Amino acid sequence: MTPSLGAPVVVGITGASGAALARATVDALLDLGAPVIASASSASRLVWQQELDESFGAALERWADSGLFTFYPPTQLNASIASGSFATRGMAIVPCSMATVAAVAHGLADNLIRRAADVCIKEKRPLVLAPRETPLSAIHLENMASLARLGVTILPPAPPFYLRDLTVDRIVDYVAHRVIVALGLADTMPEKLRYAGP
Repeated sequence: MTPSLGAPVVVGITGASGAALARATVDALLDLGAPVIASASSASRLVWQQELDESFGAALERWADSGLFTFYPPTQLNASIASGSFATRGMAIVPCSMATVAAVAHGLADNLIRRAADVCIKEKRPLVLAPRETPLSAIHLENMASLARLGVTILPPAPPFYLRDLTVDRIVDYVAHRVIVALGLADTMPEKLRYAGP
C-alpha cells in the first residue's frame, strides 16, 4: 500500500467526452499516495463504456486495491464530501460537462458531485474543472468566467503541441499532471511525470 498524503482529493467524473482523463487523474493521484474520494454521474459511465476498454467496475476494483480509494454514487448526498466540516485537499471534475459547469456556477447542488464542488467554493478550497466541449457558446463562457472570478481553476484539456512525440496517451497524462499542479500537489509529483514547457 502506498503511504497516504493525508486529507483526500475529491474527483468528480461527469458525462463529457474524455473518460481517459478521469482515469489518468485518479491513477496519478493514487500513485502519489493521495487518498481519493470519487463520484461519477450515470452519463459519465455511459461515456466510459464507449471510450475505454477497461470497464468502470474494473477501474473501481483496481483503485480500491490501493487502500486509498472511496467511491460514492452521485445520489448519496449524505456522503462525507457533502459537508464542509469534512477536510479535503480540494476537488477536480474531470471531465466536466457543460451541465455541471452551469449547475456549479449557479449553486445548484442537486447531486453529490455538484454539492462537493459547492463545498469547495464556500470553504475556499481548490476546485479544478476540466471542461470538454467545443465550440463554446457565450452561455458556456459566461458560466466559466463566473466560476473563475470565484477562484475556480478552469483547465481545458488542450494538447501541449510544444511536446515532441505527441500521442493521445501523452496528452491524457499531461492533462492529469496539470490537474495535480492546479490542486497544489506539484511538489509531490515524481520526476517521470513532470513535463517541461508552459
